[in-house]
Amino acid sequence: MAGSSNQRHRVRGVYLLTRESADTLTLCRGVEAALRGGVALVQYRDKSRDTERRRAQSRALRELTRAHDALLIINDDVALAMACGADGVHLGEHDGEIIAARTVLGERAIIGASCYNDLNRAEAAARAGADYIAFGAFFVSSTKPGARAADVRLLHQSAHIGLPRVAIGGLDAHNARPVIAAGAEAIAVLGAIWDAPDVEAAARTLTDLFDLPEFT
Repeated sequence: MAGSSNQRHRVRGVYLLTRESADTLTLCRGVEAALRGGVALVQYRDKSRDTERRRAQSRALRELTRAHDALLIINDDVALAMACGADGVHLGEHDGEIIAARTVLGERAIIGASCYNDLNRAEAAARAGADYIAFGAFFVSSTKPGARAADVRLLHQSAHIGLPRVAIGGLDAHNARPVIAAGAEAIAVLGAIWDAPDVEAAARTLTDLFDLPEFT
């Protein structure tokens, strides 16, 4: 059972992945700057075993995203998504079942699925009730240099699935336009924003790509 269509249509634009940090204040300042620049979705990713830090940071990000009318998605952790009141969860290949996550989080939750370069996996995720599917890596990523490579043609081939498609992997202001033109409703980025000297300006430049005449 898929989530709310009203929520699903909000999966569009720049999708910021957080960089793991023990400094909650620095993390929040960076996310807030990116939100000012137009980021529409934030995915909180922290693989540490520091439960208290993860709880505190996810709650702080929940407040920030609400203030900017953006979505907060938790990477991998259904229980944390429930605890902080996030909009949903993103599940990778080994992160649990979509149906199980739906049972916990409810019908209105946004559940995303990593599909890498696999159209069959994307179709299966849709049948299981995913609200968006993520493909990539489309370019070499410094975050995951060994990630499976995806071809932009996959975005055309997956149009029949009818779910928002998120593109990921080495995307920045210089290479994202063809990916968006091929059908990606959102682009997930990390280094293109976090490594920029001006986080807000970098986010705004990426956000503006979705307002170009050929994409509106």
